[in-house]
Amino acid sequence: MGPVMLNAVDKVEILTLQDNYIDITAMDNNAVVTRAMPIKDGQIKVSIGAEHGFSAIVKTTAGDQTRTLLFDFGFSADGAARNAAALDVDMTQVEAAVLSHGHSDHTGGLDNLAAMIGKKDLPLIVHPGVFKSPRYMKFSEEFKIYFPEFTRRKVAKAGLKVIETKENFALLGGNCLFLGEVPKRSDFEKGIPMAHFVEDGVEKWDAIEDDTSIVMNIKEKGLVILSGCAHAGIINTVAHAREVTGIDKVHAVMGGFHLSGPLFEPIIERTTAELKKLALRYIIPVHCTGRKAIMHMEKEMPEQFILNMSGTKLTFT
Repeated sequence: MGPVMLNAVDKVEILTLQDNYIDITAMDNNAVVTRAMPIKDGQIKVSIGAEHGFSAIVKTTAGDQTRTLLFDFGFSADGAARNAAALDVDMTQVEAAVLSHGHSDHTGGLDNLAAMIGKKDLPLIVHPGVFKSPRYMKFSEEFKIYFPEFTRRKVAKAGLKVIETKENFALLGGNCLFLGEVPKRSDFEKGIPMAHFVEDGVEKWDAIEDDTSIVMNIKEKGLVILSGCAHAGIINTVAHAREVTGIDKVHAVMGGFHLSGPLFEPIIERTTAELKKLALRYIIPVHCTGRKAIMHMEKEMPEQFILNMSGTKLTFT
């Protein structure tokens, strides 16, 4: 199999509808970063919410044509939707939606965002593993924490049409690529040991193989890769994106990198070292990356680092 054709575009915009952090007084706008403003009708009265979840509007522009997709839905029923309304986002422009994986901090806002988009049979591209159930974190035989069920029926009821694929899938007329299942090849990205699910009455370890990302290609600059939680490992994800597209140059890597807490803090330094080898222009850790990892990446990659927030728009040209 040869590389998948991914159109070279002039511009990629990623507007974060939900992330774990907000600082409404940051005032650090530049050519790439546009922060949410708390102002409406000349008054400071707009609130932008932060939650442990992720959702973003992704736009690609080639020539005079701009195409739009929704990546993930955030955690609570109304969090991402409320931010979209506060930011005056025209959700009716969304042509397709993508789900990075089936965990509830990425599926929770499905109904409200779908209602704002307001289209019947809007395609939702997912890995079939998003519908595993029951899924849970197993701390001991007595103590298990379950994820809310995510079902095909729920998606259909919201008015979306599920497209299930383990393979990569072209979006927005070839301007964006759903990466599909990511091979786990690195020697240090091992997934979540306590993640489990039940299949045919048998408890199994959950490798979260539904975890995936989307990829765009900026003319002469290289790939922009956006992950939800990168449970497959962000280094595995980037390697797979380069392999599938045949494009080695990586311009920006953005997403949750799941390096938070005692299980993952030991691989912060190795992950950062591998990211540094890529000679990225931008690194944007979000959501579940964790404070220690984010601070370490900022220290190690100060020129490339961007601090993301709910309501922030990033523009790569």
